[in-house]
Amino acid sequence: MDPCPFVRLTVGNLALKIIPHASKPARSAVHPSSSPCFCKIKLKNLPLQTAVVPHISPDANQLPDGRSQTIAATFQLSKSELDGLRGKSIFSGKLQLEFKVYTGRRGSICGVNSGGLLGKVSVPLDLAGIESKPTVFHNGWKPVGKETSKGPSAQFHLTVKADPDPRFVFQFDGEPECSPQVFQIQGNIRQPVFTCKFSFRNTGGDRNQRSRSLQSEPSNSRGWLSAFGSERERPGKERKGWSITVHDLSGSPVAAASMVTPFVASPGSDRVSRSNSGAWLILRPGDSTWKPWGRLEAWRERGASDELGYRFELIPDTNGGMGAAGIVLAESTLSSNKGGKFMIDLGSSSNGRATLLRSSTSPACSPRGSGDYGYGLWPYCVYRGFVMSASVEGEGKCSKPGVEVSVQHVNCTEDAAAFVALAAAVDLSMDACKLFSQRLRKELCQDPNSLG
Repeated sequence: MDPCPFVRLTVGNLALKIIPHASKPARSAVHPSSSPCFCKIKLKNLPLQTAVVPHISPDANQLPDGRSQTIAATFQLSKSELDGLRGKSIFSGKLQLEFKVYTGRRGSICGVNSGGLLGKVSVPLDLAGIESKPTVFHNGWKPVGKETSKGPSAQFHLTVKADPDPRFVFQFDGEPECSPQVFQIQGNIRQPVFTCKFSFRNTGGDRNQRSRSLQSEPSNSRGWLSAFGSERERPGKERKGWSITVHDLSGSPVAAASMVTPFVASPGSDRVSRSNSGAWLILRPGDSTWKPWGRLEAWRERGASDELGYRFELIPDTNGGMGAAGIVLAESTLSSNKGGKFMIDLGSSSNGRATLLRSSTSPACSPRGSGDYGYGLWPYCVYRGFVMSASVEGEGKCSKPGVEVSVQHVNCTEDAAAFVALAAAVDLSMDACKLFSQRLRKELCQDPNSLG
């Protein structure tokens, strides 16, 4: 089945010049200095995005960091969203990407916005044919602020471009702990491609609890368990041994996610803390055994936000060696109440600095490096731009994860299955990090009377 069309609209290379002749010691004036600026970016009814705008000298001929121009905002547009943006109405004019440029720091003081509006800028967007070809809508300076007899009071630099980003879309037909089918989606067409089997991996207890799908667990599995996790035994508050295996339609296992470090309540609390996080290994078949591909850590953040924290790292293939350190591809939080999207996007502002038009020498998956056009040593340069996303529901809600995977990162069935297994692990982590004072559903409990 063909992938679904997506478009990645990026905004970057932001900079602001304050023209000296326009600087006056008035309350609303902005003196050309290193004071912070930011902008709010809006595209029709899509969520508002905010980005920092660097100040540069009026005499400067290049942007602040000539080595690595950065992406400030990214809009991931599906076909339905593109159709909605293209929709014509007698009440709407030509589609515009709108910017409001502010001076001062982001945030508010006593409920009042602390930034002062300098001016507004718009970039017209013609979406015709952008699913099939890269398009640069603007790359250069625009006047912003009040017009004077000598010209605009400031100039705002920006780059707006769109790139085709087709993706395979998958949907779980049920919650991962219920061993559901996984469908590939294209428009209104749903085609089964995988089946999942949830089980309790043997951790030293009853060997009959092991799923048939993992009966052939290789003899060297203890090697990667000890290298990437911990089979720690703790009395009372712990959740351990969860495993989910992804099979193709022939019944062959093509990926798995195995809980290798139990999710244990921190001493004196009923939550999994970051300092005591649980962990999963994402596994792929190779050479008649399972090989670690990635490691997902998860914990429950403290504070009023009460969020699920996560960190995913890629594990290099060391031909059987266990000493190589993983490289972080994603680290963020999800709302425990509302859920959200787990995302690996190495070319967005959410992953630190990212290249828009120029290449970088940073490793592609370095948290402070660029992934869009970055170049690093294999295997890190393999993952660039948008990689995958997985939708996750909040606690107490029926969660059937939806998974999007960029076509450029899928060369075989096992590639897609690994991302599906990762999505299942993220979803199950929401349950694994549930407060131990709350009861889990029966499918997740080896002991039906257990709270955790």
